Amino acid sequence: MREAQGARENKEPRENKRPRAEKGLDRDAAAPATVSRPAARRWARVALPVALLAALVGVAVAGLVAGRTVGVGGVVDVLRGGGDPLARHVVLQLRLPRTLVALTAGACLGLAGLVLQSALRNPLAGPEVTGVTPGAVLGAVAATGLGLAGWESPVAVVVAACAGGVTGAGLLWLLAGKDRGDPAQTAVHGVLVSAVLSGLTAMVLLVAPGELGSVVQWLVGSTEGRVWGHWELLWPWAAVWAVTACALAAPLTLLRCGDEQAAAAGLHTGRARLGALACAVALTAGAVSVVGALGFVGLLVPHLALALFGADLRRALPGAALLGALVVGGADAGAQWLSRVLADALEMDRLSIPAGALTTCVGAVLLLIVARRGTEES
Repeated sequence: MREAQGARENKEPRENKRPRAEKGLDRDAAAPATVSRPAARRWARVALPVALLAALVGVAVAGLVAGRTVGVGGVVDVLRGGGDPLARHVVLQLRLPRTLVALTAGACLGLAGLVLQSALRNPLAGPEVTGVTPGAVLGAVAATGLGLAGWESPVAVVVAACAGGVTGAGLLWLLAGKDRGDPAQTAVHGVLVSAVLSGLTAMVLLVAPGELGSVVQWLVGSTEGRVWGHWELLWPWAAVWAVTACALAAPLTLLRCGDEQAAAAGLHTGRARLGALACAVALTAGAVSVVGALGFVGLLVPHLALALFGADLRRALPGAALLGALVVGGADAGAQWLSRVLADALEMDRLSIPAGALTTCVGAVLLLIVARRGTEES
C-alpha cells in the first residue's frame, strides 16, 4: 500500500508539471499577438495622417481640374510649365488660389470648432451657434452694404469680419455672466446671440438691397472668385492662430475634464477659457472673412476628429485641421463638378453652386443621423 501511494505521489508532480509547461507554451504562443497590438496602434497612428494627407492632395487635384474652360490635359501641361496663356491664367491665377483658400479656411473652421467644444465642454458649441460666425458675417455684410468694403478690398473685409466675430463672442461672454462655466447655459446664450446677430444681418440687407448679390456669398459661403490677394491675407493669420490652438492642447484637455478637476490641477479656468475663445474667434473670423459662413463645418468636424484621433487633443487638434481642410476642399471640388453637370443637363452657359450650400445640406443630414443614433442609444 505504501509503495502504491508513493508511486501515485511521484506521478502527480509529473502530471501537474505538464499542464504548467503547456500553459507556458500557450503564453509564448500568445506573446506575439500581445506584442503586435501596440505595433498595430503605432502603425495606425502613422497611417491615418498619411491617408488624410493623400486624400487632401486628391481633393486639391480634383479642385484644379473641376472647371470647364481648361481640362485635365491642360492642367497637367500648365503644372509642367507649359500651356497657353489662357490656360496658365485660369489654373495659376484662379483655380490654384481658390483651392488653397478653401483648404486653409476649412482647417481654420475645424480647429475653431474643436477649441470651442473643448473650452465650453459642449458637443454642440460650434462657431455657428455661439455668435462667432453670425457676428463675422454681420461685420462683412455691414461693411459691404455700407460701401466700406467689398470683394475687391479683402483687407477691409477681414477687418470687418474680425470685428464682428469679436463682437459676437463678447456679447456671449457678457450675456453668460456668472454662468460661463455652465456648458448648457452657455450654449443657450450662444443660440440667442446668434439669432440676434442674424436678425441684424437681415436688417442690413433691407437697408442696402443693391448689395444683395455680393452679400449672399457671405451668408451661404462660397470660394468663387478667390485670388492670391485673399490667400496672402489668410495664410499668415491661419498659421499664427493654428499654432496657438495647438499650444492650448493641455489647458483644453483639462477644461474638458471639468472646472473642478482643472482647478485642482492648477489651471486658472477663467483665463484658459477666455484664451481659447479668443483663439476660436480669430480662426473663425479669418475663415468667414474670406469664404463666408460654411454651415456645419465647425460643428461636425470636431466629432469626426475625436472619433478618428481619440481624446488626446495633441493629436485631435491637428487632425481637426486636416479634416476641416479635407471637408471644405472636397465641398468646393464637389460643388464645381456638380455645377458643371447641372449646367450641361440644363443647357445653361454658366451655373455656380456655392460650396456652403453643399456643406449645409450634407451637414444637416449627418447631424440628423448622429442625433438619431444618440437617441436610440439613450
